[in-house]
Amino acid sequence: MSEIRKLNCGLRVVLEQIPYVQSVTTGIWVKAGCVDEDDSCRGISHFIEHMMFKGTGKRSARQIASDADALGAQMNAFTSKESTCYYIKSLTSNVDKACEILIDMMTDSLFAPEEMAKEKQVVKEEIKMVEDTPEDDVQDMLYEVLFRGEPLSSSILGTPESLDRITHDDIKNYIAREYTLDHIVVSVAGNFDADAICSQFENSLSCMTAEKAEKKAPSAVYVPSFKTKVKDIEQSHICLGTRALPFGHEDVYALTILNNIMGGSMSSRLFQHIREEKGMAYTVYSYTSAYDRSGLYAISAGVAHDKVEATVHAICEELEKLAAGGVTEEELRISKEQTKGSYIFSLENTGSRMVSNGKYALNRNSVRTPEEVIRAVDAVDQDDIRRVAALITDIGSYSGTLVGKRDLDLERIIGK
Repeated sequence: MSEIRKLNCGLRVVLEQIPYVQSVTTGIWVKAGCVDEDDSCRGISHFIEHMMFKGTGKRSARQIASDADALGAQMNAFTSKESTCYYIKSLTSNVDKACEILIDMMTDSLFAPEEMAKEKQVVKEEIKMVEDTPEDDVQDMLYEVLFRGEPLSSSILGTPESLDRITHDDIKNYIAREYTLDHIVVSVAGNFDADAICSQFENSLSCMTAEKAEKKAPSAVYVPSFKTKVKDIEQSHICLGTRALPFGHEDVYALTILNNIMGGSMSSRLFQHIREEKGMAYTVYSYTSAYDRSGLYAISAGVAHDKVEATVHAICEELEKLAAGGVTEEELRISKEQTKGSYIFSLENTGSRMVSNGKYALNRNSVRTPEEVIRAVDAVDQDDIRRVAALITDIGSYSGTLVGKRDLDLERIIGK
């Protein structure tokens, strides 16, 4: 059973006791990501995530790593469009020491200039790695065109030029402004003493800024647009996407189930039609992503250079079939079982539970029990599917991106 406690300092702690395990995963979630950046500091959220591991007042970068290893712990972090998470998985017997490492990083990181200079080079290599991975690059490009004029269009990594502009003062000011207690959630899952965890964070994070003013996010009228990048690669990568549901929307389960039918598994329509029947692609799948104010539905495929047009047409055919005929009762039944299975499997470790609880508490100040999720999945019916299908079957609403050897006109291809 999960619960959320609000500490006296204003910090929220979401706790899920799993008494039959001997481990604990603790994550500090901060509602700060690339959507909170301006043009002067693109990539700073992700860069701060890296720099948190590069030394504190009492630990060098090496000591942070060795102290975690000495506890038998596993520690890492990630940055998304809207949030940053620092986490550590430890034995129950070492959870207080593991949390102390995270707290030390959050409250006393030095951001030394020499470490910043080295880490900027590391992130620049990470940027190159994405650019050298067409499947990742084409999806970054999709965000750029799908959310043009809005914060979600920004790259999490930033650019080499924006990284070079980031100073020590920029980092300190950003943390003071964005890492505020009312926008931080500590998520803990496993076998632990809840009162001891809350006491440790109450006394250790109260030094941080209490709150920040809510920002009014800029919005833009959505106009489908397209972008192609020509590269000397062996395979073309396509990504088509349209606006969909925001995080926590009541129809999110219906869209998840429909996505699974369309392109979320090996038995899905896109996989069976484009790969198994036509043999046009090795990789073809669809996915959804949800954010605070918006979301997307996307279809991605890796194909031979001379199969781009045929693959796009095949994708459009499947969307048209969905619009005309909906889904069968058997498809709906199977997809519900797959959705429930994937969800339950994902909760069979403390790390996944920490992530699920932390993300939901950070964005909606609540948590969902597994029973609530299963009931919501089971409740989805054909009317729900028809409602969400209307969001994704208008081909004219899709934006598109392509990384390939030829500069093709995706807008023209889709329009055929």
